[in-house]
Amino acid sequence: MTVVLDADFFRRWMSAVSAAVDREAERLTELDSAIGDADHGSNMRRGLTAALAALEEEKPSSPGAVLVLAGRRLISTVGGASGPLYGTLLRRAGKALGTEDRVDGGQLREALRTGVDAVAQLGSAARGDKTMLDALYPAVEALGASGEDFEAARRAAEEGAAATVPMRARRGRASYLGERSVGHQDPGATSSALFFAALADTAADTAGAGESA
Repeated sequence: MTVVLDADFFRRWMSAVSAAVDREAERLTELDSAIGDADHGSNMRRGLTAALAALEEEKPSSPGAVLVLAGRRLISTVGGASGPLYGTLLRRAGKALGTEDRVDGGQLREALRTGVDAVAQLGSAARGDKTMLDALYPAVEALGASGEDFEAARRAAEEGAAATVPMRARRGRASYLGERSVGHQDPGATSSALFFAALADTAADTAGAGESA
């Protein structure tokens, strides 16, 4: 079943991301304590809580507007590099979607690719540098031609995050550790995987609701 990708879907996706980060905040911070500043979980939790509050207050009416507002709030509330990076991801994807009331899977895939490319440019990073890109790029590619292979995207993001363990960090705070960054999973890649897990869950819930209606 084709999932309707409207503003309500995107709000529920952001809510699911927030819930996932809230559940995994301690793990994200634990991962960050090994190769970062030990605040990734708490920072992401705070930013997403603020983003949800903004979405509830302003009630944007298009998918693009939902992502732009959430991204803007992440930039203003999340400390360190995570705020600008995740904020850029969502804002650029939202702007790419434009003002349409509904979008299809292909539009979502291309918009996310635009956002991920913007993250790569902002961070001067590439796939293989042990960053969030190692989960984001495989996930977007796994969405497939239809842009609706959500479970495949979840798996690809999770596998991409796990694949950062043996990598040596070449960008970000972890790069200062050199060889000591090897053997640790990247926290940004891990939280990126949560975004795609939440997307898959939201799509499954939406499809299930449609079948039962």
